[in-house]
Parts: sequence; structure tokens; C-alpha cells
Amino acid sequence: MSLKGKRIVIAKPGLDGHDVGAKVIAIALRDAGAEVIYTGLRKAPSMIAQVAVDEDVDAVGLSILTGSHKELVADTIRCLNDMGADDIPLFVGGTIPDQDIQDLKDAGVREVFTAAMAIDDVVAVIDRLIGDAGNDP
Repeated sequence: MSLKGKRIVIAKPGLDGHDVGAKVIAIALRDAGAEVIYTGLRKAPSMIAQVAVDEDVDAVGLSILTGSHKELVADTIRCLNDMGADDIPLFVGGTIPDQDIQDLKDAGVREVFTAAMAIDDVVAVIDRLIGDAGNDP
């Protein structure tokens, strides 16, 4: 597994001020070879989408702990679509109730990660996710 040469945005949308999980994932992705662009805390979905486009990333990861994951994901996807970047895979991690996972996937999220997943498994899934995106016609 190698994410060498891949560029990934890790972002904290909304008002959540807890970013330890996002930083852990960012470090794990960096250690797997990815170039990680961490946007920092409390970013608007429009800003996240703009960074993704400007940085020509291979994926966007959102870390959400506030319970507003459905709204923030929908806004981020809308912003990416508005910028013509609907081909960038989006993954989400954080405090996501099991009953919301399918709704997020139906909205366009490629994968949802919870705290129950091992970091190495998260990185492996992201590696596959980006590889799959690169093979789309």
C-alpha cells in the first residue's frame, strides 16, 4: 500500500474545535506517502472545496464530531459540484451514528470511518478509494 504522490485534503468543517482524530489520520496518510493538506479548524464547506480544487487533490476527508455531518457533507458536496470537482472522492470520519452511514453514502460520500476502525485499515481503504477513482472512465 502506497499513497505516494497522492494529494489529500483533511478538513474540519463547521464549528467543531476537536481535531486530534483529523491530525492522527493526516499523519497516518503522510506516513503512507500522501501529501496531506490540513485546512485547520472551523472551515466552511466552500473553503474546503476551493482548497481541494486549488490544490488539485485526489481526495477530500472531512472529520466531523458535532452531529451536523449530514448538513456539512451536503454543503461540501454541493460546493465541489459547483466548482466542477464532483469527481473528487469524499470520505468522512468522526462521530457518525450507524443509522446515518447509508444516508451519507447515498449523498455521495465514498466511505465513512468511525472510531472503531484501526488506523491502518482506514489508510488501506483510502488507498483503494483513490485507486478506484483513478480508474473511472
